[in-house]
Amino acid sequence: MRKLKNSELNRLSVAAFKEATKLPVVVVLDNIRSLNNIGSVFRTADAFLLEKIYLCGITAQPPHRDIHKTALGATESVEWEHQEDTLSCVKQLQSEGYHCLAVEQAEESLMLNDFDRSKHDKIAVVFGNEVKGVQQSVIDQCDHCLEIPQLGTKHLNSAPNTL
Repeated sequence: MRKLKNSELNRLSVAAFKEATKLPVVVVLDNIRSLNNIGSVFRTADAFLLEKIYLCGITAQPPHRDIHKTALGATESVEWEHQEDTLSCVKQLQSEGYHCLAVEQAEESLMLNDFDRSKHDKIAVVFGNEVKGVQQSVIDQCDHCLEIPQLGTKHLNSAPNTL
């Protein structure tokens, strides 16, 4: 098996990306601290042709060299918008017909591997702060919580307090 060269990957240009039909999924970042995490979300949104990213609260905005370092140019292709308040953003998205899912470990959360995306035309996934998670008021507003199975050893209460 031979690894493909970049020239063989048939990547879209930024202009072609902007014109391409997107997956009806938006990402809402609720007070994300890490610029590298923000860049990773941009890069992932580009890879999956997602509609848009909402950067809420303290979540940093492009242009920023640390976001760019991880995003590798995706800040130019993926549509994004900053909103001061995550709760208001979620309410707005629901009024536009999005099924809003907080990605969080919570009572009655739905495991990611059990989620049937085909039941919803438009989806918004809300990712929370690296330490505090998604704000409770945002969870209360969301339609469901989506839980990513945690099978490893990393847990918040075992991490050193660096704040």
